[in-house]
Amino acid sequence: MLLALDIGNTNITLGLVHGETIMAARRAATRAASTPDELEVLIDSLLRLDGASLADVTGISLASVVPALTGVTTILAERRGVQLMIAGSGNMPMPIRVQRPTEVGADRLVNGVAVARLYGTPAIVVDFGTATTFDCISRDGAYVGGAIAPGLELGLEALASRTARLPRIELVEPQKAIGTDTVSAMQSGVVLGYRALTLGLLESIRDELARAEKVDAAKIQVVLTGGLSAAPWARNLPGVDAIDPELTLKGLAILWAMASGEPMTPGETAVGWTGSAAGSIHIISERTK
Repeated sequence: MLLALDIGNTNITLGLVHGETIMAARRAATRAASTPDELEVLIDSLLRLDGASLADVTGISLASVVPALTGVTTILAERRGVQLMIAGSGNMPMPIRVQRPTEVGADRLVNGVAVARLYGTPAIVVDFGTATTFDCISRDGAYVGGAIAPGLELGLEALASRTARLPRIELVEPQKAIGTDTVSAMQSGVVLGYRALTLGLLESIRDELARAEKVDAAKIQVVLTGGLSAAPWARNLPGVDAIDPELTLKGLAILWAMASGEPMTPGETAVGWTGSAAGSIHIISERTK
């Protein structure tokens, strides 16, 4: 079985890929100071929630934006004798047309690969994580840039921690924009305000991408992902074609299949990849040290 592992600044998300199916995804808080032993216990515990264990894993497909945990995962894979694929700008099976490709987060690039294979191009991926990222894929499947905004929970945390009297609140969409108490006023500013930020930025990005690709803006696929993508306020965003909280995990499974040269044909796989050519992603293991 393949372990798809997405290490973000706030959460670690994983899914066990068995044959054509991504098993139930699990999520835990990221601890950048985790040791290999601690990470091993965490992953094994999450897998056991679905009746599996780390002993079932034969390969790890990793996207990480936390360098310390990238190193910890490498140690864990070597200790277990498990093949490890680390996704990055140097091994993406698509052109990266930005000024400094190495600065683009691995998860953003993996999302780009996944959206192109699963939903078509041109496309925009909006990932609601610690930061909210907007990533654009051209008609020919190239990553062409995007935008980064502070995440919704990051803004909420700033309000609570940097003010003397504003409390931590639940992220619930209020019935109206004019709040009549502190909580409803904060919910209006945070939730409705963030909804407006997302829509405004998405409209500008969609228009620019449509002009650059010479297509109608309505033909651009817009896919939401990330931990907050299934929230009620996100589900109701207009102009969204799909909500796929597991997009990054699916992209990691796609990349592994490409690197391994595993043939996949339309309709064969739950992750939706329809190609068959092997990619150039480097795989390391205990046997190749």
